[in-house]
Amino acid sequence: MAPPFLRVTLYCLVSASAAVAVFYGCTRNRPRVWLPWVLLGLSQVVYAAADTSFYVSHYILGNTAYPALADVLYLSHYPLLVGGLISLIRLRTPGWDLPSVLDAALLAVVGGMLSWLYLIAPQAQAESPMLIKIVSVGYPMMDLAMFAVALRLVLGQGSRPVPFFLLSANLALFVGADTIYVVQQLNGTYSAGNFLDLMWLAGNLALGAAALHPTMGRVGEPSREIPSGPGPVRIAALCVAALVAPATVMILYVRGSYDGIPVAALACGILFVLTIARLAGLVSRQRLIAITDVLTGLRTRRYFEAQLLPELARAKRTNGSLAVLIADVDHFKSVNDRYGHPVGDEVLIEIAKRLRGAIRGGDEIARYGGEEFAILIRDATPDEPAVIAERLRQQVADRPIVVSGDTWIGATISVGTASYPVHGTTPVELFVAADRALYSAKAQGRDRVVLAEANETPEQEPVHQSLTVDLENVADEVDGWLSTHEHSKAVGYWAGLVATAMDLPADVIHRAELGGRLHDIGKVLVPPEIWSKRERLSEMEWTLVRQHPEFGWRLAKTVAGLDDVAEVIRQHHERFDGTGYPAGLAGAHIRVEARILAVCDSWAAMLADRPYQAALTEDQAVRELLSGRGTQFDPDVVAQFLELRLRGRLGPLPLLGPPRKSRTRS
Repeated sequence: MAPPFLRVTLYCLVSASAAVAVFYGCTRNRPRVWLPWVLLGLSQVVYAAADTSFYVSHYILGNTAYPALADVLYLSHYPLLVGGLISLIRLRTPGWDLPSVLDAALLAVVGGMLSWLYLIAPQAQAESPMLIKIVSVGYPMMDLAMFAVALRLVLGQGSRPVPFFLLSANLALFVGADTIYVVQQLNGTYSAGNFLDLMWLAGNLALGAAALHPTMGRVGEPSREIPSGPGPVRIAALCVAALVAPATVMILYVRGSYDGIPVAALACGILFVLTIARLAGLVSRQRLIAITDVLTGLRTRRYFEAQLLPELARAKRTNGSLAVLIADVDHFKSVNDRYGHPVGDEVLIEIAKRLRGAIRGGDEIARYGGEEFAILIRDATPDEPAVIAERLRQQVADRPIVVSGDTWIGATISVGTASYPVHGTTPVELFVAADRALYSAKAQGRDRVVLAEANETPEQEPVHQSLTVDLENVADEVDGWLSTHEHSKAVGYWAGLVATAMDLPADVIHRAELGGRLHDIGKVLVPPEIWSKRERLSEMEWTLVRQHPEFGWRLAKTVAGLDDVAEVIRQHHERFDGTGYPAGLAGAHIRVEARILAVCDSWAAMLADRPYQAALTEDQAVRELLSGRGTQFDPDVVAQFLELRLRGRLGPLPLLGPPRKSRTRS
């Protein structure tokens, strides 16, 4: 064994060297914020002074009195250490990071319960002078505080370079050694110079190594990765920890140690509350993920459309107003082609940030498609949509986007606006009007705002409107015979989008949308068992099926003002090459609305399970449309439809909702 003087010198030098290493590391590595490391360094200075006092007293002077000056110094270093760790946590996680707080709290409660039952309470109940009790209880209490904060640091978000793991090792060694020290004090087995000194010295060396490592400054940096859910190791640790308290209750009961059962029961209750809070957080986080665009952090298209429905209902109920803005990044494809998709993503992220900063507090913004954004303006005055749209445009165009040190990209947006009730009374009408305005902005040279034109579609008389609603109900009933997915609503919506994208007049857009909504009403006059038949149809059954466009034409003509829509319904099964039915029309002799319906109708049919065919994937459906260009379908319509799909404008085919009692077109 080494001579006492040499041992004391070695211990004190190692302890003091850790403090020197921390301050030297600060000056050499220059972390962005020095405070956490300065506090850790000061803590180590006090700790080194405590080590010097302890080892000199025990080994040189032979003074083993307890408590002594060394104990005061040891206890004094804890607040500085905890303060440094908290400062580090705040740098690594600027927000609350509630999941990590709850996980750390759960583990800390278990540690606190065990510490109370087996370390703190025995010390407090021991037959010893009050001063000894205070100091003896102080050690596990301070270790518990350090343990809780260390857990929060380890479990929280943030960068994890090598110094992070060295610092974690320092904390683990100190908590472990201090805990064993208290246990040995209780058992009367502690003696200076045992293996605990090696653990404390190793902890000091780990702290010094962490401070001297070149990446020491990165320990205080937030993580650049998107936080993920708890991994299997963390879940297993949390499950085991949650079971420790009830297991402890059973052990105490079996041993007859009833005094500790209330503490363990309290821990069980706290663990239950923390577990429920953690589960609630996971559910909330999953919902947030579902409604948040991964790239830009904006809301998703589905969330936006779900918000629009109740907002529109509220506006109708209160005689209020709202506006929908659709913004599209100009020439974005050229950015991807020239700089690559990663740079394109950076451009979208920056544009989304600027748009979010330019809208009002109560409004909604979502990434609507690839490079399209949709904004919902609540309680919009007549002039506000144009003012806000112009502010959005300026916010993007005023300064270039820096994607690297020497690469600046100028970006502009075109914006189309539509307001309720001026430009439409349904979500589809508002989107179609805003889309049409957007295409007008593009046609006028881009980087501008265009307001939708007032709805030119004449209002239907109440009796005619009621009859149209009846026909829509018929269409919904037919949809229910054929599949569990919507059909006519989706076809009408897509037809309006395609007609708008093709820059067709407003009356044509309206006919395409309404024709799509009603195109299958003639099927109601064909026996339902034919539509649900899985076997091959007979020639007589095929004859009936081919008559449903004529049946639909006759039903629609019973409503005044729907003659043109009826003709669209009649022609929607005509083929571009002239081999369709019922009239064998070809090319431009088929109304453009019917040519649009043919593509939209086929797309919806291919994506849905039908009694006579299984659903295709979208890729398979795309191939079918492409193979039908020039024969079944108008090539221009197919091209426009697939362009809308690539931009994310179509969305999935919705499932059927409950039967309607009033008109709701979507």
